[in-house]
Amino acid sequence: MSQNNNISELVQLQAHELAGLIRQREVSCHEVMVDYLGHIERFNPAVNAIVSQQPTEQLLAEADARDAELARGEYRGWMHGLPHAVKDLSLTRGIRTTLGSPLYRDYLPERDGIMVERLRAAGAVLIGKTNTPEFGLGSQSYNPVFGATGCAYDPGRTAGGSSGGAAAAVALQLVPVADGSDMMGSLRNPAAFNNIIGFRPSQGRVPFDDSADLFIDQLGYEGPMGRSVRDVALLLSVQAGGDSRAPLSIPESGAAFAGPLECDLKGARLGWLGDFNGYLPMQSGVLELCRRAFADFEAIGCTVEEADSGFSPERLWECWRTLRHWMVAGSLGELYADPQKRAQLKPEACWEVENGLRLSAVDVYRASVARSDWYRAISKLFERYDYLLLPSAQVFPFDKNLEWPKEIEGVAMDTYHRWMEVVIPGTLSGCPVANVPVGFNEQGLPMGLQIIGRHHADLAVLQLAHAYEQASRWYQRCPPPLLRSER
Repeated sequence: MSQNNNISELVQLQAHELAGLIRQREVSCHEVMVDYLGHIERFNPAVNAIVSQQPTEQLLAEADARDAELARGEYRGWMHGLPHAVKDLSLTRGIRTTLGSPLYRDYLPERDGIMVERLRAAGAVLIGKTNTPEFGLGSQSYNPVFGATGCAYDPGRTAGGSSGGAAAAVALQLVPVADGSDMMGSLRNPAAFNNIIGFRPSQGRVPFDDSADLFIDQLGYEGPMGRSVRDVALLLSVQAGGDSRAPLSIPESGAAFAGPLECDLKGARLGWLGDFNGYLPMQSGVLELCRRAFADFEAIGCTVEEADSGFSPERLWECWRTLRHWMVAGSLGELYADPQKRAQLKPEACWEVENGLRLSAVDVYRASVARSDWYRAISKLFERYDYLLLPSAQVFPFDKNLEWPKEIEGVAMDTYHRWMEVVIPGTLSGCPVANVPVGFNEQGLPMGLQIIGRHHADLAVLQLAHAYEQASRWYQRCPPPLLRSER
């Protein structure tokens, strides 16, 4: 990436590079914080990515405390002194967690979620939150509390969601890395819309205890976002690892993700699922950009073949709708039952709850069987292929004043999230999925591609994403125009 003389060199560094300078005490945590806060003041208004920002004096005092620790020989880890903003769905002690809802506008949690605990313990300084749609519903980050978040490559368009604030913040270098969460592509769609890396880990890789239920909700996971795969893997090394408070969490530590990502991929077989044999409508240009990326996979020794899932996509969609209705009705049902609070819920939230309330226990069981059958089907695909590929979105970033796309290439979308159907195969598999950038359309709008790996093969997915990144280098070659125009 061309260095921009009008932008701090510190904020232009990848997170792992900046962390190295801090550890070697070549730069102070105070200097880093000053430069990042100045950069945020300058560029955040264009996209509205960071919200609930904490007072400058407090943040500089925390940075000074990290410097004092280093002076005493105390080093917390690679995030020591790095500014960090947490997605506004995760609990943050003493920092507003609004969930994008007016009902929680002034909610100050008394504790951190497990992941946030780990970020603080690793030395990160929490500067605020990143914007998200109301209750994370919808892949467009707008809400009545903070408004909409714009795409880093065109602020008049959406950054995606629900980790839209996180993705735009990373792309515009407002933070070194970002956490997000993903139920229906929320770490993948916004990463694609902002030309960065997003990683949805395996089910249980990052323990989660923010919700009332610890056993049934197995659709949404927390994970990392960054400008490079190396940074994403390092953040995952902090987030991952078992915790007794999350009984379904994977007990392995995250240490392996801090290790080398280089590996020999010669002969790796990639199965391209594309648009599921024409089932999924795609905006013109999406499939073409993804197919062009095959050359970069081939350059690192992989072969890419057309693949057939052997599973009914209609059945997968109905399974998804049932399980999502059920989970949202469970989490928002009490708010919906109160007429005054219901009036403050967006229509899509009410629609989810109302459909959930119509379900029977047998409906949910059948949906769970369908999900199980899909896992069996995708496991069979992995007998032939080492990885599977899909577009990360079906449309390019659209006008941020539009709640959601009502049609794709003339095909009507019958729900507020139907236009993101391409992400549910990865979600319902429980397998690890990475978004990697694949370039831009004629309007300069980014797109990405999903890499799906085998059960618990998180490291393998990151290794392939890293090798692909070395061949393509989309972010390094094409940072956001806002940053380039400031030279």
